[in-house]
Amino acid sequence: MLCQVHSTREAYRIVKLANGMHSVHSLAHRETFHPVIGPVAEAEALYVNQLRLPERMAGHTGEFVIWDVGLGAAANVLTVLRATHGTSCPLRIISFDHTLAPLEFALDHAAELGYFTGYESTITQLLKDHRVNSTDGNREVVWELHLGDFPEFLRSHAPTILPPPHAILFDAFSPARNPAMWTQLLFANLFKFLDASHPCALPTYSRSTMLRVSLLLAGFYVGAGHATGEKEETTIAANTMDLISEPLGKKWLQRARNSTSAEPLWEPIYRQAPLTPETWDRLQQHPQFK
Repeated sequence: MLCQVHSTREAYRIVKLANGMHSVHSLAHRETFHPVIGPVAEAEALYVNQLRLPERMAGHTGEFVIWDVGLGAAANVLTVLRATHGTSCPLRIISFDHTLAPLEFALDHAAELGYFTGYESTITQLLKDHRVNSTDGNREVVWELHLGDFPEFLRSHAPTILPPPHAILFDAFSPARNPAMWTQLLFANLFKFLDASHPCALPTYSRSTMLRVSLLLAGFYVGAGHATGEKEETTIAANTMDLISEPLGKKWLQRARNSTSAEPLWEPIYRQAPLTPETWDRLQQHPQFK
């Protein structure tokens, strides 16, 4: 999960979950990564299966690009690599985070976490060089890391600086702990990096009305996402309705109007508020509800 403060390895600890799996806990943020079913199971449910990555990559021509927003302890990317090992299209993964501390800590505890097996040297090189070129089965994989402030990266760079993604793994700490990663401006800037000719979907663990309104105002289509062990429902957004199986409809729109926590975060300060008249008017004009 993406951090907004510098941390050291001592800021983390290994915790045993109720199902016997292990995960990483951030003492500074007081949050556990993948806290209910564990790192691999959550990554499979939220990203691999929901994005249909093996199927999409099997039929893809050219390089398939994944943005990993919140490298954290690398469970999401390593789960994706294993799940799509049999595909042959070249894969480029671009990870973003503010600190390498959780990944360094997790690698120190690779035996307990379990999901690093076979990728230890890959992670070691990524930590050292911030880039790894490797052969994974029948495909070429390029994995690169952008270390720094993600909101500022989006604000200060032109979209042409990176290849547009086909999938985005969005895994930041919660809005209450890390509001800078959940502002409406962040999602609006992120949408500018997408290419209309590249169908792209972004799942995330939150189902909050505030988040969904922010995504819609940014230009995304938005739907109800698959359940995980922690959440009965998550959120998926995309630049095409073809990647949304359960789009939000007018019943949800009415619930958003009545919600006391629907207005987007316009500043990186967490708060809850109902929709303003201006936001309500903009929301109704979204093509998803026409």
